[in-house]
Amino acid sequence: MTRNIRHAALFCALLLAALLANAVRVQLVRAPEYDGNPANRRPDIARYQQPRGNILVGGRAVTGSRDTGEHLRFERTYADGPLYAPVTGFASQAYGTTLLEHAEDGLLSGADPVLAPLPLWNDVTGGRSPGGDVVTTVDPAAQRAAYEGLGARKGAVAAVDPATGRVLALVSTPSYDPQLLSGNGADADGTWTRLNRDPDKPMLNRAVRGTYPPGSTFKVVTAAAALDAGVVRDLDAPTLTPDPYTLPGTRTRLTNEGEGCRNASLRDAFEWSCNTVFAKLGVDVGVAGMAASAEAFGFNDEGLRIPFSVARSTFDTEVDRAQLGLSSIGQYNTRATPLQMAMVAAAVADGGQVRAPYLVERTVRAGGSLVAAAGSRPVREAMRPSTARRLKELMAGVVEHGTGANAAIPGALVGGKTGTAQHGVGNAGTPYAWFVSWAQRDGEARPRVAVAVVVEGAPGEREEISGGGLAAPVARAVMEAVLGG
Repeated sequence: MTRNIRHAALFCALLLAALLANAVRVQLVRAPEYDGNPANRRPDIARYQQPRGNILVGGRAVTGSRDTGEHLRFERTYADGPLYAPVTGFASQAYGTTLLEHAEDGLLSGADPVLAPLPLWNDVTGGRSPGGDVVTTVDPAAQRAAYEGLGARKGAVAAVDPATGRVLALVSTPSYDPQLLSGNGADADGTWTRLNRDPDKPMLNRAVRGTYPPGSTFKVVTAAAALDAGVVRDLDAPTLTPDPYTLPGTRTRLTNEGEGCRNASLRDAFEWSCNTVFAKLGVDVGVAGMAASAEAFGFNDEGLRIPFSVARSTFDTEVDRAQLGLSSIGQYNTRATPLQMAMVAAAVADGGQVRAPYLVERTVRAGGSLVAAAGSRPVREAMRPSTARRLKELMAGVVEHGTGANAAIPGALVGGKTGTAQHGVGNAGTPYAWFVSWAQRDGEARPRVAVAVVVEGAPGEREEISGGGLAAPVARAVMEAVLGG
């Protein structure tokens, strides 16, 4: 009898060991396979079982969570969705996450281990911490001024604080309401299809992922390169530039929109945007010098994140002298995001320093305790401080008595540069209207905001498209909002 009991006990022990081994196999070895199986809804059910953390602008949550009472219980909501969509992106039960919702998904969803009260706590308990909050750098007044300034036109605005790199505004129009994508039903599917078929691409974040020929706004970079290289030493000395200017090695003659560019000084050429002068300056600086200057401002950088990725702005480093002339006036293969051009204006405003832009001021737990804060940001020199001072003087002249008069603000020193960029085969596309600028309130030591605006003009108004006419008033509204805050 005792022997039979021992055999039964041994058999039960073997069964228990097999059960434990299988549990280990299922829980550890095959867990990734089960988690990734489309038929397994448990991760999704757990993910949406609690409210998502919020994204804050100006101390106010612009996101929320709605209890649907369904298996995927909590659904994302948005306040002023179209206004803040280029900042928040969307969090959809059907289509995933984008922009800040994606970059900070671990914290917002509660999955980030840093939110757990103890190391490995959630792994042991199988639970999930309450979602944390993301506090952004966005100035709500500047964001709204940019959005309302663009109105029904296609375009984008990026604004930064030159002294810190804080992103004050990111706007892209036309926009969309991310809340319409939050669920997983027919309404979300229909919205997804409609938005993706829309030829105006409302889900494209033009401020950070749209790249455009920057046109004459790139002349800020060319002027910096020419001054740093010593090609120009006196802002008021003649540049010995013919009008028209024949591009080197070709019979192509480059002309200007207006008169007075023949042999113009750098000051006059900058204020009245003479293509001939800046094409010649770029050729005189050379490919290596122009490429080094452009890259010091941030062009050709594939790793820029704010924390979501920013499209690479490009300056072609393999060009002949004729192509270099066109590249130096913001044409040919030169492309830039509005955020990149805001960084160019910010570098002038901050004495030649380029500060890495950032959108997240800090992240906090549900109870308000700090998780992480924006620390010191990388800084590099785009130009000599003396060059920045002279460029600041030139940009102020554009607004005071040049093509940027529409950006003037009483009680403030404003610098700017207009641009009208050609594109398309044979330049047949509707031109883009650009304006880059910075503003410094009277009595303050340094500028508080740098802005870039691009407007995709409507075909019917081609002859009226200009940076000073379409983009400068939008930039002025944004700068007034920041200075008035």
